[in-house]
Amino acid sequence: MTRVRYGVARHKKHKRVLKKAKGYWGGRHALYRTAKEAIVRAEVFSTVGRRKKKRDFRELWIVRISAACARHGISYSRFVSGLRRAKVDLNRKMLSELAIHNPAGFESLVTLARSAS
Repeated sequence: MTRVRYGVARHKKHKRVLKKAKGYWGGRHALYRTAKEAIVRAEVFSTVGRRKKKRDFRELWIVRISAACARHGISYSRFVSGLRRAKVDLNRKMLSELAIHNPAGFESLVTLARSAS
């Protein structure tokens, strides 16, 4: 039986890893083992970041809605519970967009929430 050598396959694998590590600092872009470790770490962070982005945006929308509610003299929690009772089904993203771009429409939602609670 002939001896199997991994020259071509291994070079291809190393090239693929080093291509992913392009732009990394120091040995992280040039040395295979270091680059591989850096890529694994980077991919973990990117996965975590995708999850965290959703939390960050929700937090931003809540801050915006809360600020708009404060201008109209109602707390955020009372506003949201009032909208729930009034059967208004708008998500926080849309509420924050309304607060920024359509203050009159947001004010009508505030009065609706007040009357429902």
